[in-house]
Amino acid sequence: MIEDRERKTGEELLMILVKAVICLILFYFAVNEPTAVYKEYPRLENFADGLMVFLGPSLVISILRLIVIYWYIKKHKFKSNIKDNFILGINRIVSILNTVFIALALTSFWSINLQELIFSVSIVAAALAVTFKDYIANMINGLIIMFSDRLSLGDHIRIGEHEGKILDITLINMILQNEDSDMVIIPNSLAFSSVIVNQSKQNTKKLSIEFDMALDNGYTPEYLENHLNKIIEKYTDNVMPGGLTVKTISINKDVVVFKVMILLKRYDKIKEREIRRAINTALIRLSAVLKTG
Repeated sequence: MIEDRERKTGEELLMILVKAVICLILFYFAVNEPTAVYKEYPRLENFADGLMVFLGPSLVISILRLIVIYWYIKKHKFKSNIKDNFILGINRIVSILNTVFIALALTSFWSINLQELIFSVSIVAAALAVTFKDYIANMINGLIIMFSDRLSLGDHIRIGEHEGKILDITLINMILQNEDSDMVIIPNSLAFSSVIVNQSKQNTKKLSIEFDMALDNGYTPEYLENHLNKIIEKYTDNVMPGGLTVKTISINKDVVVFKVMILLKRYDKIKEREIRRAINTALIRLSAVLKTG
């Protein structure tokens, strides 16, 4: 992972160097303008101007991006291969700015009047803002989430009925990986407006299992707690002391709905799956014992 990061950084520095060399060559020709060549090939001058319009700002933005990310990593004493929301947000903004620079470069290449372009773009932008307001809201909410310290890549969160680890945050969606290793894609606008439980920030994990028992069983919450606490005794390294509780959710005509809540010390998908399986097996056996009797 570190080698991949170093190789990526080397490629970025090489790209900055290439941009700088091309900018210097274009600047030299701009100062010592070869009018004969430009008169013979007028498109060449437009191409050089457009390339300069793109490479100049893009070079400055690339250098500033590396400086800001380097400062941020050193300030927070992160590893060089860290995945962080702030860095992700910086990268997304740089991508947007480069797209804008390309659009401006095309105007220079095709010799489009800048005032006419701005007027036309403003009309088109207004129409696009109305038509694609949901996408624009997603992009804005995505940037807000990226620069927020409430959510980070790798956090285990719950949004409504969805629960999982944050794999990526794009300008449109937040991508989660649930316990079944399925990819869950949630629009940023939904994530931004929903109640989010970030279990990673709590340094604990709550495991809940809802089940029902027939009224004829006669099991009480106290009995179930004592029985299930014996089941999870071998998981004391993963379960908080006194972290298992059983609550009564509802009492219906024939069944009682219970909920087991287990407070884990940390998020561990493998151990969580083992504990869940042990609890489910114990509950199944309780029901089977009564039916046999």
